[in-house]
Amino acid sequence: MTRHGVIRLVVADDALLAAVAEHDPDVTVVDIRMPPTHTDEGLRAAVDLRRRYPRRGVLVFSQYIEARYATDLLAVRAGGVGYLLEERVPNVRAFMSALVRVADGETVLDPDVVRQLVGANRQRETLDRLTAREQQVLTLMAEGRSNTAIARLLAVSDGTVGKHVSAISGKFGLAAADTDHRRVLAVLRYLKG
Repeated sequence: MTRHGVIRLVVADDALLAAVAEHDPDVTVVDIRMPPTHTDEGLRAAVDLRRRYPRRGVLVFSQYIEARYATDLLAVRAGGVGYLLEERVPNVRAFMSALVRVADGETVLDPDVVRQLVGANRQRETLDRLTAREQQVLTLMAEGRSNTAIARLLAVSDGTVGKHVSAISGKFGLAAADTDHRRVLAVLRYLKG
């Protein structure tokens, strides 16, 4: 998974940036509340890491949801990103699976994080144009679910999910292109508003 092993640091955000520059990890795990004030330094550092090292994964692992910076964290299109709540990760195996996925460039979001980000921006015009089913599909996409997994959860066919994904992309004005991943762009629009 990593070239440089696992390094556990509890440091202020500037020291975290320096450690990442020195060790060049595949993925960095950050808590929201870090020294010196234990408020939102960790999430601000994670956003900074995503901007400075866009090809490196960042996993926010915390007890808290901080919607103010979370959309900035997700806005960088390259590299893996995750935001998991400590109490909802059932075991080490689940955490390691999420860590590997983020290191491999995937997006891994806790459903509660998705719900809070979506709930904070419920009044957005684009979302209002989505049907209730399209909103369900988009929420499940934001949780990192495949079309097959979404189909199973909603008790519909893969083809039906594909049609919903296409409709969502159309309503968001996302044309098919080789350079962009429409599913990710739709989720980002959904989260940002």
